[in-house]
Amino acid sequence: MARAPFELADVRVAPGTRQQIDVPVAKLYTHAPLYIPVEVVHGRQPGPVMLVCGGIHGDEINGVEIVRRLLRSRQLSRLKGTLIAVPIVNVFGFVQHTRYLPDRRDLNRCFPGSESGSLGGRVAALFREQIVDQATHIIDLHTGAIHRTNLPQIRAQLATSEETERMANAFGAPVILNAELREGSLRHYAQNRGTPVLTYEAGEALRFDEWAITPGVRGVLRVMRRLGMLSSGSRRREPPAAEVANGSSWARAPIDGILRPQVRLGARVARGQQLGRVADPFGNAEGEVLSMADGIVIGMGRLPLVNEGEALFHIARFDEIDEAESAIETFQSSLEPPPDSLY
Repeated sequence: MARAPFELADVRVAPGTRQQIDVPVAKLYTHAPLYIPVEVVHGRQPGPVMLVCGGIHGDEINGVEIVRRLLRSRQLSRLKGTLIAVPIVNVFGFVQHTRYLPDRRDLNRCFPGSESGSLGGRVAALFREQIVDQATHIIDLHTGAIHRTNLPQIRAQLATSEETERMANAFGAPVILNAELREGSLRHYAQNRGTPVLTYEAGEALRFDEWAITPGVRGVLRVMRRLGMLSSGSRRREPPAAEVANGSSWARAPIDGILRPQVRLGARVARGQQLGRVADPFGNAEGEVLSMADGIVIGMGRLPLVNEGEALFHIARFDEIDEAESAIETFQSSLEPPPDSLY
């Protein structure tokens, strides 16, 4: 028996075909309509329904490029199941180069949303009803916030879902952060609904980072192969096992001033180690930024101008730090060498 067509926003996609769909979301002040762009690839054979989405924060553009490259993969011609690809969820923020919606709300704190609520609540409700609730598995693509960059990492709540853990291990990021759910996030909504979901964090806002994009595309394809959506292929090498961080914390600026970092993203650090120094323009006042634990730098600020208390270095803690350091070195050696500068 042939598969039934896949329906999204009143559009029917036949098995063995793919179709781009513009989902109406709102109108601008000019009365011009605004749409969430979606592409559905509906395989001839049954399988999971995978949602891969980027741009929930409008300035996080690495995910847009990951989705574009994913959709160009020749492997999708043999897809089992259905892929729902959404490069830009927060189209308002994307157009304005900003993280937020016009009402200054964070869309990733608005789920499950409400059809009669704020703009954020309405967009979240539309995205949930039309798209999210149809998915059996989700990969949500993110970057660091403005002026921050993240080492490629998976964030997931592993203890509550074996399927989520299986997806996280398959992705191939060097670090898995066993992160608690944040209320109002897509991950919180999906996980509580019983849908396994990963958040991929890599790079920084408003920039294309090739060392974040390439592993993102590879990771999504690995997960799809693990789920049986794509052929596994006999020659494909599995990535080294990722290490799970058992916690993380930020080292913060001790004073206002200009930061001079002394460690790189991905560096192993020891408790009490100096990560950087902050000084005023004359050098009269100077303070040390110290690591609060043994761990790996998985995120850091990119803007040297800092205020007292500002988060500067994100340190992840591991039970097996030697293995974590080895996993990151292996990951980095598989990519182009990083630039010489710390910024």
